[in-house]
Amino acid sequence: MRLTNRLIVTYALYTLGFLLFIFVMERIERTAGAGMWVGYVFLFVPIAVYAVIGLLSRTSDLVEYYVAGRRVPSAFNGMATAADWLSAASFIGLAGSIYASGYDGLAYMMGWTGGYCLVAFLLAPYVRKLARYTIPDFLGTRFSSNLVRGLAAIAAILCSFVYLVAQIQGIGLIASRFIGIEFSIGIFCGLAGILVCSFLGGMRAVTWTQVAQYIILISAMLIPVSMIAHRDGLGWFPQFNYGRVMERVETLERALAVSPDEARARADLARQAARAQERIDALPRSFFDEHARLIAEIADLRRHNGPLREISERERELASFPRDPADAQAKWSRERDALSERIDAPVPLTDAFAPSSGMAEQGSARAHRLNFLSLILCLSIGTASLPHILTRYNTTTSVASARRSVGWTLFFVALFYLTVPVLAVLIKHEILTGLVGHRFAELPQWVTQWRHIEPYLIRIGDINGDGVVRWAGIQMQPDMVVLAAPEIAGLPYVMSGLIAAGALAAALSTADGLLLTIANALSHDVYYCMVDRRATSQRRVTISKILLLGVALFASYVASLNAGNILFLVGAAFSLAASSLFPALVLGVFWKRTTQRGVVAGMIAGLIVCVYYIVSTYPFFTHLTGFGGPRWFGIEPISSGVFGVPAGFAVAIAVSLFDRKPDEYTRALVDYIRHP
Repeated sequence: MRLTNRLIVTYALYTLGFLLFIFVMERIERTAGAGMWVGYVFLFVPIAVYAVIGLLSRTSDLVEYYVAGRRVPSAFNGMATAADWLSAASFIGLAGSIYASGYDGLAYMMGWTGGYCLVAFLLAPYVRKLARYTIPDFLGTRFSSNLVRGLAAIAAILCSFVYLVAQIQGIGLIASRFIGIEFSIGIFCGLAGILVCSFLGGMRAVTWTQVAQYIILISAMLIPVSMIAHRDGLGWFPQFNYGRVMERVETLERALAVSPDEARARADLARQAARAQERIDALPRSFFDEHARLIAEIADLRRHNGPLREISERERELASFPRDPADAQAKWSRERDALSERIDAPVPLTDAFAPSSGMAEQGSARAHRLNFLSLILCLSIGTASLPHILTRYNTTTSVASARRSVGWTLFFVALFYLTVPVLAVLIKHEILTGLVGHRFAELPQWVTQWRHIEPYLIRIGDINGDGVVRWAGIQMQPDMVVLAAPEIAGLPYVMSGLIAAGALAAALSTADGLLLTIANALSHDVYYCMVDRRATSQRRVTISKILLLGVALFASYVASLNAGNILFLVGAAFSLAASSLFPALVLGVFWKRTTQRGVVAGMIAGLIVCVYYIVSTYPFFTHLTGFGGPRWFGIEPISSGVFGVPAGFAVAIAVSLFDRKPDEYTRALVDYIRHP
């Protein structure tokens, strides 16, 4: 109780200090004016605070380093778990997903939130009851097998590493967009932020840093949304009444669907998409013809002393021209798909499973529903299987505290997820009323700024040639919804800095937990349990710190390649965790008959099916390897776990039934895990 009271006072003062910091920064901006300095302050001051917390929490004690001494109060562990959970993809991408796809974006919210119900009922109390250091340690102890432990360690490392790369990519994007540095440099700045939180104190430092990070990220979401809503007449708590704005947005969207001007714009986009398809169909001849035409045009302009601006434009076009016919097919296909997505009339946010153009409505709607439900299932099961989340419940004081901690986690996660749709609706209303239908000569200042700084985030074309912005002419990346929300709504630039601090906190908090999970799996489950059982506690902690540094450097290098879409990487991590670990965890707790051979076969089968489906259906891998296959039942590769999980369960159960029954010790151990 004394620890809890001290923590309440400490973090209450921390929250008040952070709010005062925002207020002071806003006053300075009014006096000195906005500038890039705001981004630097909001990114580096929080990192300095995290570094201080990490330094004060340094430890070499084994239990403190692995599980924070098992003395974290349930409410604070719930807050830390929520920060561990709310990644860069959630903070930056979720509002944009709802903005772009409306009802379909709810699959992420429903799946991620619903997963904690599975955690509470199926896993968290039982994981805490056995009181191991890691999830591979839990499975290795449950099945008395180093083979099971090793496979679980491989699965935990694989899914955590994929997730970690996505977070580090997010950190690079945040740094490059708000302080103007190169993407790769931003990644290694983020690496420094990750290491100061976790290197010296392990789980102890990560826990107290994540509590501080949650306070910043939830403030970064709640404060701008409340300010935008208050300005629009919704009051300071729009979560309760933003339906009024949604009704206005729906009315505007339905008007756009029947607008003659919008119909002409969509028809022009359809013609452009058809021409793009003709170029693709004519490959490889079209590649060589267009390349030769560009070279000839540049030479002709130079020969006749043409305008330098026109020559520069042609040279930039040549520099970005595909390298070869295969590259041309990939680039031109992406351009065609981007055009095709804008051909359809806007679908109101509230419309569910609207069919796409070019497909039979019934088949399209059926595939839509199937993918929606598959994504919810994968995200729910993946949430309940993520090692860095389940390990957090080992830090609580008891089994009962672990259950309460899941409840607190749900509360803190729901506080964020109830606010995200509000932001999506408010920004869509701003775009529809403040941009669509206005003349290009009257574009808001934020459009000019973002087109100049990040041209690929927003493009607005005059499709009809009438000088008026049309909905079909706007290409806005989903990330813009959160990153540019304060500027779109006309808030002070300090709010943009606050958004940057919140996005960085979300990415760092998740990266810390993932990095520690990988390092601890390697140091405890692989090194200590399988290589050197006589290693001292001090040596084990030292090994973990060295591995943590090595994994961080390697993950940063992989992230610097920028090879995968962040949202896809996150979804793939969930599917990998669900396919490899969920059947083993659930059967290990609830079915005494599960055997070592059964769980080994189930983990391998689930992982193989999941990886095969991703590699054979995701465009990046099919283009890289030249190997591809059909999509089963039309399921997207991000939901590959929907095949891996049943395969894992089926194989584990079948092999266990044919194997010898577990011995008396194993059955007694399961009874011990199951009993309160």
